[in-house]
Amino acid sequence: MNPMIPFHSLLLLAALCLLLRTITATDGAGDLLYIDCVEQCEKTGCVGDRCFQHCKFSSDGTPIDGPWYMHEPLYLRWKQWDCRTDCRYHCMLSREEERAKHGAQPVKYHGKWSFKRVSGIQEPVAVALSALNLAIQFHGWVSFFILVYYNLPLMPDKKTYYEYTGLWHIYGILSMNSWLWSAVFHSRHVELTEKLDYSSAVALLGYTLIISILRAFNVKDEARRVMISAPLVAFVTTHIMYLNLYEFAYGWNMKVCVAMAVFQLLIWAIWAGVSDHPSRWKLFVVVVGEGVAMVLHTFDFPPYKGYVDAHALYHATTIPLAFLWWSFIRDDAEFRTSYHLNKVK
Repeated sequence: MNPMIPFHSLLLLAALCLLLRTITATDGAGDLLYIDCVEQCEKTGCVGDRCFQHCKFSSDGTPIDGPWYMHEPLYLRWKQWDCRTDCRYHCMLSREEERAKHGAQPVKYHGKWSFKRVSGIQEPVAVALSALNLAIQFHGWVSFFILVYYNLPLMPDKKTYYEYTGLWHIYGILSMNSWLWSAVFHSRHVELTEKLDYSSAVALLGYTLIISILRAFNVKDEARRVMISAPLVAFVTTHIMYLNLYEFAYGWNMKVCVAMAVFQLLIWAIWAGVSDHPSRWKLFVVVVGEGVAMVLHTFDFPPYKGYVDAHALYHATTIPLAFLWWSFIRDDAEFRTSYHLNKVK
């Protein structure tokens, strides 16, 4: 039996699940009781016994923020919670409590599940896991930097023997940037944070596709690297501009991201299968893990206790995979450095 068949099957399943996924949850924003709750809240500034300073209006309809001592500190105003968003949030929680008492299933509101805030953070678990991913990426990048510049021999001109050092530095920076904006976006969903999160994720996926091709095919010549990278850079840049300047198309973006992810995982899996790299088992584990994470990402279930959903679990799976991935990168640096030193001898 071909050992690559399980990897191909897993990646194909992940791609089909993502590309063919349909939203089955009803949008509770059309619930008449929810609509009435929001309308009443915007008039009275209260949902039940809870009232909001954002919803205080003068006789001419302009909002009154209240006295200076009721204002939020500047460092908390990034949340941008206003009367409507506060009313929607608390009406959503109120309706979900009523639905749960009657045994009804949770529903989405305005396309999103009913998460519970913590200190104004919309998805606290996803934020915490994004921050952990950011920390793992930083640790991996720093450990790689120390390895290639301080622990491994350098050439006479102080350059590293490892010919992919610069590429992995860029990868580290893009990864940390992506997880930073992931944490910001899950803290507060607004148009700007959403675009920054999606754009940084697309940029990272595009770059990792490039680096998978360059490493798997052992492309060391700068001219050839440019020839391979230029079309992909142009495509990714055009796609990001399309999302930000023309239309933020979720479906199209999902297809592009899935295609880039599956293609690069296939490249790594096939290369690991035919290569004699001493750490190829780590590649196999990462490929399988990423395939499982992609499948997990397709499951769209209500957040458990209002905090943990499929997306949060996806973030959790990427933490050990990132640690193992940077371990492979360090092993690859040692492997290639040893190869070049043996050639010199």
